[in-house]
Amino acid sequence: MIDTPSHEAAPIAAVDTPARRPLLSVDKLVKYYPIHGGVLRRKLGDVKAVDDVTFDIAKGEVFGLVGESGCGKSTLGRMVAGILPKTSGEIFFEGEEAATWWARQRRAAMLAVQIIFQDPMSSLNPRKKVRDIIGEAAVVHGMTDSGAQGDYVADLMKKVGLDPAYMRRYPHQFSGGQRQRIGIARALAVKPRFLVCDEAVAALDVSIQAQVLNLFMDLRREFNLTYLFISHDLGVVEHLSDRVAIMYLGRIVEMAPTEALYAAPNHPYTKALLEEVPRIGAGKRTFAPVRGEIPSPVAPPPGCHFHPRCPFAMDRCKTVRPVLRQINPGRWSACHLNDET
Repeated sequence: MIDTPSHEAAPIAAVDTPARRPLLSVDKLVKYYPIHGGVLRRKLGDVKAVDDVTFDIAKGEVFGLVGESGCGKSTLGRMVAGILPKTSGEIFFEGEEAATWWARQRRAAMLAVQIIFQDPMSSLNPRKKVRDIIGEAAVVHGMTDSGAQGDYVADLMKKVGLDPAYMRRYPHQFSGGQRQRIGIARALAVKPRFLVCDEAVAALDVSIQAQVLNLFMDLRREFNLTYLFISHDLGVVEHLSDRVAIMYLGRIVEMAPTEALYAAPNHPYTKALLEEVPRIGAGKRTFAPVRGEIPSPVAPPPGCHFHPRCPFAMDRCKTVRPVLRQINPGRWSACHLNDET
């Protein structure tokens, strides 16, 4: 966990009010990757990367998505950003199904949702100068013209904390934190409304993480942005997010407002994760990781995917999949321990 200056964000209204009408909705979203093998390349099975996921994100909200490596969170983010096709399910933007919205206003759809990747070096063209990396799409889509591109890029570089004098440099001439700021400026250049941040600070040093997180919060207020913030770092997500969803082996197991989830986690997996988040003043503790290994997404356990690692597993956990259901206003959990409540 990192300690960073606090920023007060505007309060988010209750889930069922008109003010919370979703900007983006995901309904029963599924992504399977077929596995083929042998001389005849026969289908051997599927990697179940995302398995029946549903959630809403309100306009102006930061929605944190947390899970272990391989749980499917990056695949989910890429589907939301339109980079990967879905296997089944629906994605809605402002109440309209994404495919219909895309067909009706292709240009607007391309620009409204942008993604920021984990590794800024691999996501930036090493043969292009920063001026073109940031400004090229803005010129193509009419945000500015070629004559004013330099001024347009300079303004964006200032907003993300970069010196415009460096716009004629190449990506390898910048530090990791600076390259991530270039990636952020490139996403902002086409004036999006929704940003998918896929492990956007994971490759940075802790001190640089704090700077970039505060930048995200400042940009959120200035541009009225909405975020899907994907991370494996619970400390980072707590600092930035209004609501948090915990993902395990392709499924969301718990979803709640950030403060409520961190204060009193409901699902055993969430509890296990939060028990190991470093806390100032927590005293001496013995580190006890979640037992066992995350199962293969090719052949996940039946019933509750977490039951082989859960200290509270019952017989029905091994055969019956728990439904993600509302256990308190705005709070959802998929655990059979809630069946009697």
